[in-house]
Amino acid sequence: MTAAVNFLPNTPHKLQDTPKPAEAKENQAVETAGEARQSKAPEIQDSKTPEIRENRSISTLELAAKDVRMVIEQQRERGQTLTTKLNILFVTNGALLTSLIISRLLFFLSPFSIAEILGFLLNFTLLISAFLPRQVAVSPNLEDKKFLERYLVLSPEEYQLQMLVNLAETYNANRQRLEDVSLSLKYSAFVTWGIAIILLMHVVASYFV
Repeated sequence: MTAAVNFLPNTPHKLQDTPKPAEAKENQAVETAGEARQSKAPEIQDSKTPEIRENRSISTLELAAKDVRMVIEQQRERGQTLTTKLNILFVTNGALLTSLIISRLLFFLSPFSIAEILGFLLNFTLLISAFLPRQVAVSPNLEDKKFLERYLVLSPEEYQLQMLVNLAETYNANRQRLEDVSLSLKYSAFVTWGIAIILLMHVVASYFV
């Protein structure tokens, strides 16, 4: 019995318990679910990013279109202001010419009368140049027969971009027209002021000298 006992192997350390089959399957399932969550998380985050960018770009287009139309409206108001100034200059020059005709100072040949006649000719030429109708650019141009064919096939974003380009070109074209009218009215105002001074000097020279 003693010899048999001496040949038994010594086991100083306890062997680790082997996991049961059910526990191994459960641990593997938990690890697989964790990896699946980690792999799916970036996909959900990336899917929301294009949608946010798309909404932001649409809002930017709407704001840009609103601002451009506001500038076009201000340009239209400026055109109405220039028309009012044109009418005022017409009435002023008509009143000056009427006063010269009633006083009969214009019918006596003198340096003053010659300067007044030349001034009125120049002034009415400038006013008529400003009064003449000019081609006004509009967008969209409904006279274009291919308007529907070109624009209805576009997406909403592409249509807004195209309208922004057209409105910018419209503004530049109408701006040149308004600048021409404004320049003519500016020169006419100076000529009117000169005619008024010459008329005053003519009256003083005729009645008080």
